[in-house]
Amino acid sequence: MNFLLRILITAIVAFGLSAVMRGVYIDTFWTALVFSLVLAILNALLKPILIILTLPITIFTFGLFLFVINAAIVLLAGNFVNGFRVASFGWALLFSLLLSILTSILYKDARRERRED
Repeated sequence: MNFLLRILITAIVAFGLSAVMRGVYIDTFWTALVFSLVLAILNALLKPILIILTLPITIFTFGLFLFVINAAIVLLAGNFVNGFRVASFGWALLFSLLLSILTSILYKDARRERRED
């Protein structure tokens, strides 16, 4: 249930960000759901490998290189999902940063509401 809630929140935020940001395009909400599922799979499988491979540069940049990894994963997810496009690496970087911030805020609020019930 937790996984489905995260996927749904990510899809809602991604679809909302695509409406606001000119460089990110998602054609339907179903595409946003598929994108959030692909993004979750890539984050689970590929991101740990990329973090290990880029550990020296991540340490050298005090962890800021993780933003580059997130943007690369968003661009890679765009290759797998039809109807999702990102104009450039800069847009992917901004999109991944805003997506991370907003989903963490919304997911934290959703968890707090579930605890109160």
